[in-house]
Amino acid sequence: MTLPTLHNTGVIYRRILSQFPQDISLAFAYGSGVFKQHGTNQGQMEKNMLDFVFAVDDPVTWHTMNLLQNRKHYSILKLLGPTMISSVQNEHGASVYYNTLVPVDGRIIKYGVISTESLIDDLMHWKTMYVAGRLHKPVRMLVQNENGKLRAALVANLKSAVTASFLMLPESFTEEDLFLQIAGLSYAGDFRMVFGEDKSKVANIVKDNIQHFRILYSNILRDCPQVVYKPQQGKLEADKSPEGQFIQLMALPRTLQQRITKLVDPPGKNRDVEEILLQVAQDPDCGAVVQQGISSIVKSSSITQSIKGIATAGMWKTVSYSSKKLMKMWKGWRRKPLNYG
Repeated sequence: MTLPTLHNTGVIYRRILSQFPQDISLAFAYGSGVFKQHGTNQGQMEKNMLDFVFAVDDPVTWHTMNLLQNRKHYSILKLLGPTMISSVQNEHGASVYYNTLVPVDGRIIKYGVISTESLIDDLMHWKTMYVAGRLHKPVRMLVQNENGKLRAALVANLKSAVTASFLMLPESFTEEDLFLQIAGLSYAGDFRMVFGEDKSKVANIVKDNIQHFRILYSNILRDCPQVVYKPQQGKLEADKSPEGQFIQLMALPRTLQQRITKLVDPPGKNRDVEEILLQVAQDPDCGAVVQQGISSIVKSSSITQSIKGIATAGMWKTVSYSSKKLMKMWKGWRRKPLNYG
């Protein structure tokens, strides 16, 4: 899971991580401050905010220690104490608690805290796809402990991204097509893509990071019985037969299967999941149904997490952060869209 990234940056991450309580089961950095995106240069990257996610086994203890070390990072919610902060983290939005626009070691960072249990649940079942979606794309792994369940969940999440993408792609497609589809999964239905995010974001992520995506997914693609992978040509052929699609649908994460079932099964019929997925597998619009299911998961979690972000960041930081996002969106509009012809 560890990926090569920018040169001479390891020490930056180590210095930043050293400022936090060390009881972390998984830590990764992601986003435009870590991986070069199309249309940005090294100088711009170094000015971008660094994004982190920390998974912790015991959020109450971790926030207790972090409030002692880094009290200024928190909004007015710090007055409620670590137990209430952990409750806000676990019970609302996507089970992540973000502190944003935090100055650490000469950089501005944002960091999200999630319980290891909630992370595994999201990776395995796509309950919110919030952190699972970030881990569909290349990230810089900084800490990964020997939790076998977590390691298995990280791999399962990547396999699920591949399976869902196969269902939405035609029979023959390129690596770039696949990586664009995978990178776009966690943005499907995200209201911020309508208002607040650069529209060409997905293409920008993939264009300059094909090699990173390849490292992340090549073993899974080689071992997958549902696809013929030709790495030398960068081409793939997926099984689009009803039987093949049924196998893929049955392998999807549980929450996505439930959303698809809800979309297809009329109220009151109460057929079992297998029967409904068999029907979807034979539907020419199978890919569109999968897309709708994913959108419904992402839409609800992106809205609730953003509302939660106002409380966890505080009003001033929320306005500042949102204005930066809108500026990026405006710049994106002015750039020509990328073509993969």
